Amino acid sequence: MSSGKEEKGQQKDDGEVIEFYAKRKKIYARRAHGTFARLRIIAAVVLLGIFYITPWLMYDGRQAVWLNLPARQFHVFGITFFPQDAFYLALLLIIAAYTLFFVTALAGRLWCGYACPQTVWTESFMWIEYWIEGDRPQQIKLDKAPWTREKILKKVSKHTLWILLALWTGYTFTGYFVPIRELGHDLLTFQASGWATFWVFFYALATWGLGAMMREQVCIYMCPYARFQSAMFDKDTLIISYDEKRGEPRGKRKRGVDPRELGLGDCVDCSLCVQVCPTGIDIRDGLQYQCIACAACIDACDPVMEKMGYPKGLIRYTTEHEMQGGTTKILRLRTFIYAAVLVALVGGLLYSIASRVPLELDVIRDRNTLYRENGEGLLENVYVLKIVNMDTRKHEFKVDVKGLKGLEIVGGNPVFPVESGQVLNKIINVQVDPANVPAESNDIEFHIEAVDDPKLHDEQKSRFLGPRR
Repeated sequence: MSSGKEEKGQQKDDGEVIEFYAKRKKIYARRAHGTFARLRIIAAVVLLGIFYITPWLMYDGRQAVWLNLPARQFHVFGITFFPQDAFYLALLLIIAAYTLFFVTALAGRLWCGYACPQTVWTESFMWIEYWIEGDRPQQIKLDKAPWTREKILKKVSKHTLWILLALWTGYTFTGYFVPIRELGHDLLTFQASGWATFWVFFYALATWGLGAMMREQVCIYMCPYARFQSAMFDKDTLIISYDEKRGEPRGKRKRGVDPRELGLGDCVDCSLCVQVCPTGIDIRDGLQYQCIACAACIDACDPVMEKMGYPKGLIRYTTEHEMQGGTTKILRLRTFIYAAVLVALVGGLLYSIASRVPLELDVIRDRNTLYRENGEGLLENVYVLKIVNMDTRKHEFKVDVKGLKGLEIVGGNPVFPVESGQVLNKIINVQVDPANVPAESNDIEFHIEAVDDPKLHDEQKSRFLGPRR
């Protein structure tokens, strides 16, 4: 029969019990100041600015970026994409993945520390917390204090601002799918649809829950990137590391005292690097998957080294090779391969979009009847034309066919009006003199062209079948 301790965890040889299901301990992260803190602020302001401002931009009388799901039209400034353009989305996701691989191989978890949405919104909620409750010592003191009028006022103010930020985020997110100006009016007048209202509050709840409440737990327990990012690391990948040879043994001392006389390293054991860490780790314990490479520990350590008269860089961006006394190779085969693939993908995407024709023609032969002979002695084949108008306005399209001598469409070349976003299916008969049908090759080509815009055209090859000779 197992004991209570054994049920809750595993006991080590020295008697320490490792808890499998330990209750979360709130992390009070001290506010960092320095070069990397300023870079994080700039990155957050730029990224949040893009997110919050973009849906308010207008282009050609409509919202510049509008993902209109009911109409299956995705407007991105002057280009309108349709479900038939899903290839571009797949290519964009591949580019995003390769960008992550390239950045990780080059500079470690730079994405996590500066650009990840979880990091950016967590920083935003923490700014509000610092403004209302103060820095780490004031927050700890406030939480330990009894519930007074001042404490209630600060807590209510903080959570109110958190909820307002989360609601504005949910409103902005939904505004990419529903015109944001109409959505705002409908919400204020209680006329918004059920789905629009649901997504505003759902995304607001997700933002508040992940960014304000769970914080580092998302990075440590929920994010899969923390688990597989080590597969993209090598000895030349930039990481944030503590120089153990220089810093150990750590210990307290007075300013101006030579640490070597006391048998100490440069680390004064002030624990500021631990206090500023948003995930609550001690960087002096070595590289850990919980580290998001935000460099707050560097900003905390460098001023201490400067005050003590020691060289900066006890905690710094470095590589495993450099820490072992070797030479770092930033440009290496892995980074060249990632960069080459990335350039090729981005170039292909840009070229494909630049040369994109918002028209698609599909030709399907009627398989029920291979061919038939009409009353005039001509051979006929039946085809189904699928015309997709992916332009933002209606067009009339003229269809013709070529490839065999005397080949023509029964009734003349037809003209079909097709609305914007419409998929039109039309059955046509194509005829030709049997003498003009060769035995070896019967390739033909359908051509479609907008009457009012000759640049809008497409071609599709097919086969014309006749009797075997």
